[in-house]
Amino acid sequence: MTIAYVGIGSNLDEPRKQVLEAFTELERLPQTRLLKKSSLYRSAPMGHAAQPDFINAVVQLETGLPAEGLLAELLAVEGRHGRERSFPNAPRTLDLDILLFGNAGIQSAALTVPHPRMHERAFVLKPLLEIAPGLPFQAQLDSCKDQKVERID
Repeated sequence: MTIAYVGIGSNLDEPRKQVLEAFTELERLPQTRLLKKSSLYRSAPMGHAAQPDFINAVVQLETGLPAEGLLAELLAVEGRHGRERSFPNAPRTLDLDILLFGNAGIQSAALTVPHPRMHERAFVLKPLLEIAPGLPFQAQLDSCKDQKVERID
C-alpha cells in the first residue's frame, strides 16, 4: 500500500459541490482508502485569469493501485464530472492531480510525480500541509505568501 496525496480543484458548475462529490468518489476507488481530507479553500485562478475563483482541497489516500492505475481512476472521475481540456489553465468542473505518490519520483508522458508545479501554488500547499504538517513544504508555502488562498470551511 502506498500513501498518495491528490489535489482537487473546481471553478465551474457549483465548485464546492464538485469538490465534495469528489471526496465521496475518491472514497470509492478500488484498492484505495481515503485517510484524510483538507478543509476547502478559495483561490484566484492562475495563468488564464478571466475565470471564476477555484475551490481547492487535498486528500491523503492509501492505495494498492500503481501510480498509473490511480491516475486512470482520477481521469475517470474527472470525466464523470464533465471535465474538458480546452486549453492550459482553462476553467474546469473538476481537476484531480497526483501530488505525491509515496516517495516515488515518476517521469512519464502521462504523469510526473511529485507534481511539477505544486511547490509554486499556495492553493495546493496550504491544504496539503493542513493534513500532513510533517511534509517538508513550509518554506515553499512561505514563498507563495503573495497568493490569496482563503480557507472557507
